[in-house]
This record gives sequence, structure tokens and C-alpha cells, in this order.
Amino acid sequence: MGKKLGGGEEELPLFETKEARFRGASKVFVSTVFVGICLIWVYRLTHIPRAGEKGRWAWIGMFMAELWFSLYWILTQSSRFRVVYNYPFKERLSYRYKEKLPDVDIFVCTADPKLEPPTMVINTILSCMSYNYPPEKLSIYLSDDGGSELTYYALLEASSFSKHWIPFCKKFNVKPRSPGAYFAQQIDGGQDITYAQEWFAMKKLYKELENRIDLAIEMGKIPEETRDQRKGF
Repeated sequence: MGKKLGGGEEELPLFETKEARFRGASKVFVSTVFVGICLIWVYRLTHIPRAGEKGRWAWIGMFMAELWFSLYWILTQSSRFRVVYNYPFKERLSYRYKEKLPDVDIFVCTADPKLEPPTMVINTILSCMSYNYPPEKLSIYLSDDGGSELTYYALLEASSFSKHWIPFCKKFNVKPRSPGAYFAQQIDGGQDITYAQEWFAMKKLYKELENRIDLAIEMGKIPEETRDQRKGF
């Protein structure tokens, strides 16, 4: 199962192969269809109109068409008679071929902070930043056609929050990786106490981030302290 290379982690298979369920029922169905096809052939061959009878060539034409499609069906069953599925181990693929992975650019577009709330936009940004992909090969761009300073402020806040969110995602293999969607779920009671503590701490940080952005949108302006610290406003 999977190509094996020499030494350590590289000897592990890249995928596992599993046979499809209900293969026995599928084989029975295929066999009955094949028997039906054979009976049609026998019927066509034993009931061909004699020479000079009306419809002889139409009968032969139909038989040739049925013969062609039947042969095609039989040939296609070679790939369906024993169906298997390959499930890749994504972590091993990423580890083994890390140096060969291509650079990826992701563009997130927005235009109006009223129709597309900045909180929703930064959730998309944070989700992309948390991808299980080499960070040096991942670039994320936000295109704001409206040029809103509120969106820019939300992006700055998300940049600070990402320093906590991304390590949290990698440590606990968080899914989904959009903080808004993730914290809308109930905490998994089966996890240990460390996870629970970090979960609540991270949720608190996110709610504070969300409140700061919502407050700026409600007031319609950026906090003066932030404006003085940043030259982009």
C-alpha cells in the first residue's frame, strides 16, 4: 500500500487501500445482467428473419448495435468488478514532499464593510492563514475595492490575533479553522484539561477581538490610539 522509500518516516505508506462495501451484492447484480445479455444474444441469433423477409436488415442492425454495447459494458466491468478506494495520508505526503510543494497565493476580495462585515472577512483570512501548508510557501492577500479603513483596522487586529490562533490550530488540529465557526460549536468534553483551558482562553481573545472591531464599526471610526500608531490610516 503506497510506495515505500528507505529509512524512518519515508518507509511509511502514503495511502491505504480499502475495498468497497457490498461487493458481493454488486457481483450478483453484474452476473444477472450478464446472463440477461447472453439471453438477448441467443434470442437475436435464433430469431433472425429469413432472407427476403421484411425487417431482416433492421433486425441484424439492432443485433449489431446490441452486440457492440454489450461488449463495451463487459469491458468496463473489469474496473468495477472489484472496486477499491485509496485514502491518502495527507500529513505524510506533506512531510515527504515538503520541498516539492508549489507556492500558493490566496486572494480574498471584499468591497463594502456594510455588506461584507470585516469580522466575516478576517475569519476567512484567519482560516486561510491556518492551512496545514508550509507557511513560507503560502501568501494571502486581501483586496478591498472599497478602500475602507475599518477593513484595514480589522486586518491589523486579525494579524495580532493570528499569533495565538495559528499555534492553537496546529497544536490541537482545529477544524474548522475559522475562529467564528469553531467557537460557535460546543467544546469537546472528551478532551483533557489543558485543551479546555486553552480553548476558553482562545475564545476570550477572539471575543475581545470581535468586540473591538464591532465597536469601531458602530462608531464609524478607528480608535485614535491605533490611528496614531499606524501610518496606513
